[in-house]
Amino acid sequence: MTQTVAPPERAAAAPQAPVRRTGRWIDHWEPEDSAFWEHTGRRVARRNLAWSIFAEHLGFSVWLIWSVSSAFLVSMGFDFSAQQLFLLVALPNLVGSVLRLPYTFAVSRFGGRNWTMASAALLLVPTLGFAYAVTNPGTPYWAFCLIAATAGLGGGNFASSMANINFFYPAARKGTALGLNAAGGNLGVALIQLFLPVIVGGAGIFGMVQASDGGIHLERAAWVYAGLAVVATLAAYRCMDNLGTATSSPREQLSVVRHRQTWVMALLYIGTFGSFIGYSAAMPLLIKLNFWVPDPAPLGTGIYFAYYAFLGALVGSATRPLGGWLADRYGGARITLGAFVVMIVATLGVLWTLTRLTPNPAQDPAIAVDNQSWFPWFLAFFLVVFAATGVGNGSTYKMIPAIFRTRAERTTTPGTPQRADALLAATRLSSAAIGVIGAVGAIGGFLIPLAFSAPWVEDPMAATRQAFVVFTGFYLLCAVVTYRVYLRRPAAGARAGGHSLAGAGI
Repeated sequence: MTQTVAPPERAAAAPQAPVRRTGRWIDHWEPEDSAFWEHTGRRVARRNLAWSIFAEHLGFSVWLIWSVSSAFLVSMGFDFSAQQLFLLVALPNLVGSVLRLPYTFAVSRFGGRNWTMASAALLLVPTLGFAYAVTNPGTPYWAFCLIAATAGLGGGNFASSMANINFFYPAARKGTALGLNAAGGNLGVALIQLFLPVIVGGAGIFGMVQASDGGIHLERAAWVYAGLAVVATLAAYRCMDNLGTATSSPREQLSVVRHRQTWVMALLYIGTFGSFIGYSAAMPLLIKLNFWVPDPAPLGTGIYFAYYAFLGALVGSATRPLGGWLADRYGGARITLGAFVVMIVATLGVLWTLTRLTPNPAQDPAIAVDNQSWFPWFLAFFLVVFAATGVGNGSTYKMIPAIFRTRAERTTTPGTPQRADALLAATRLSSAAIGVIGAVGAIGGFLIPLAFSAPWVEDPMAATRQAFVVFTGFYLLCAVVTYRVYLRRPAAGARAGGHSLAGAGI
């Protein structure tokens, strides 16, 4: 559907309030009009952002529910190997990455409010399936895999939420708004890893909150999040809006795959978000397998994963809005490059600590104590990696709409209807690109846990070390690509032709 905008001399006559088709469908929405934005646009956008954050937060929590619960399965009597547990952790990330593309298209097809309701209600599938699996000791491993895969429904929520919020905000505020929206979702990873052990009776919180008596009951977490899914569905129904201007055909949206910049940004997003979600999923098992042994019974010795597993996701979530804000202020490409440089250095630090650890296949308590002394270094470097992924997540999502907006501005004249139409089309393309880039980027969340479990490497510790070597090389590649594509001063001919995006404020 092609949108037309009044000529500049008639712009003053535009209404300064959303024109509603029905109670929850808005057909007039011009966030770039400062009068419209200040009069009512800001208030409506903030309300939709707040409830979008809640729904996306819940989706992320369900998406990563297996990341921490998998570490409790063996103690509940399920006989799964470390490789099987890492696969359970990885499967939701694979499904979540695949679903991000259709979830993005669903916003323009059904409306942002309507799809938020549907996607929140769909979270009942993985939560109720989770409750069934963990309460039946005879549940086969293949059933666990199938149910874990449905948790990927929560991962799809991110793409639809980000695409929806992208339409509500003006270009100058997209970085901060998208950063807040994404951070609210990312925070769901930290909170599920912090509170699930308490809810299920597996652990307290550093002695301040006591775990329940009577053993571990993983199904409790399922019932809590199933109830929250119902709350999110009702909240979207009552408090969110659909934008009639956020319409385009799937064919139009899929045209973004023909843009070179879509795939460049997808590569960078694998490095930032793929690392965040992959490390978040794997960190509980990494701590348990390398720094804890169950003997001497009944408590064991070493570093208990439940006390620390949530910290990485918490740090990465907290720094994502910072990345968006810094990108709004200094340019997304500069901040993204800085994030990758920090990730390279900190990942090498993690790798250094791993070279000091002793493999522990024999479950020897003495070895666990030796490894325990290196845990502060391991955690400190890992938290720096998480902080950099959060900053990079925020800055890359600032870059996406900026790329398409820059192209629109370079091909049209300011103040003309053609410029207005081009900017609206750019917003649609950037929302579609968010889905494609988010889908590709989330694949990193599937590959990272698999790399740690590498069945072709006999020594699990060696597999982990080799994985971090590969990750360091990949971050170096991303840093080089960021500099060459978006920051290196282009040749005079490239500047004249308008092909280079370097120096364009991206």
